[in-house]
Amino acid sequence: MRETQTNSFVGLDIGTSTVRCVVGMIEPNSNAKLSIIGHGSAKNSGMRKGTVVHVDDVAEAIIAAVTEAERISGQQINHATVNVNGSHVLGFNSKGVIAISAANREITPDDRMRVEEAATVISLPANREIIQFFAKNYSLDGQTNIKDPVGMRGIRLEVDAHIVTGASPNLRNLAQALEKASIHPTNYTVSSLAAAEAVLSRQQKEAGTLVVDIGAGTTNIIVVEDGEIQHVAVIPVGGINLTNDLAIGLKTDLDVAEKVKLQHASLKPDEAKSSAIVKLDKQTYTFIPSDIYMITEARIDELLELIDKELVKIKRSRKLPGGVVLIGGSASLPGLAEFTRDKLQLPARLGKLNNVGGLVDTVEGPGYCTVVGLMVLDMLLLPSAISPVSLSLGSTLGLADKLLKRFKKT
Repeated sequence: MRETQTNSFVGLDIGTSTVRCVVGMIEPNSNAKLSIIGHGSAKNSGMRKGTVVHVDDVAEAIIAAVTEAERISGQQINHATVNVNGSHVLGFNSKGVIAISAANREITPDDRMRVEEAATVISLPANREIIQFFAKNYSLDGQTNIKDPVGMRGIRLEVDAHIVTGASPNLRNLAQALEKASIHPTNYTVSSLAAAEAVLSRQQKEAGTLVVDIGAGTTNIIVVEDGEIQHVAVIPVGGINLTNDLAIGLKTDLDVAEKVKLQHASLKPDEAKSSAIVKLDKQTYTFIPSDIYMITEARIDELLELIDKELVKIKRSRKLPGGVVLIGGSASLPGLAEFTRDKLQLPARLGKLNNVGGLVDTVEGPGYCTVVGLMVLDMLLLPSAISPVSLSLGSTLGLADKLLKRFKKT
């Protein structure tokens, strides 16, 4: 049970460039709708491409973000659902099979638990461990695409699953940073799952939708179809890569290149001005807008090619009716939705938060979608064992402690 002193739900997004924290509480008489009551953010200099490289720096950033959220919310924060990020996060498919031995052959919750555990009995390298387990669908005596087999009768139960693993050293470093910041992780989850919960409607989850979370150092993607997780991947390309490209292409300093990216980078060539002017430290820099556009287009084009390769792996390239939902700090690039639509040949739009109230206007930017999703998952998952966590949109939770919990569909 949660401590009575803080009946709040907390999401903590530990990103490559920024740590964000959001606090929410359930509104009275609101059918379990969460109301945002506090938020905080802090610059993070202790990570590279989503992985911890300086534990103390990350801990300081966590403390700063949490302290700001505590000040605004008036709540003491000592727990949170935390994201796991970085190119070390890998997903793959697995299958579990068991025999039903009960005399009446009826499937029980324990049978469902056993088949999910059977799917996790895999040979992993010594330096990797399971972060999350997603049950996609079940089969019973040849009948496929079953969402929940409990109560049905049969002899042979199978599960098709998607398992996400991470590198043990990276997970230990993240845990160490949280310990130094005095934050207890109630759950770990991949960034893209949290983002999907924050921005996708039930219709989009069923139809088939790709969520693309473009951060500073990495791009997290997740494919949700038939209400289930189909694919998770982390691409080691983000906004920092565009800044580096601009610094090289424009032959300027990184600080200037960052300002150019924020003020003038665009994927709308028709809006190009005669000159792009940036002021920094009392100096004025002038660049040719067409050069900025060419560099920006090349980097985003490469990123979308990598995303399409992930879709090809699961045979979903150009085959997702729900289209693409773009979020993350780098998703605010002008013209990105239209460019993505033309490149991936799918509908594309910027993500917007669903079904949350309170201080929503202060966290409306695409960079806050993941942390708000983490806050929502903090409510839905409730305290559970860290690993493994069985989770699927609209299916079941919980290999840990033999608890089966429902994931609430919006």
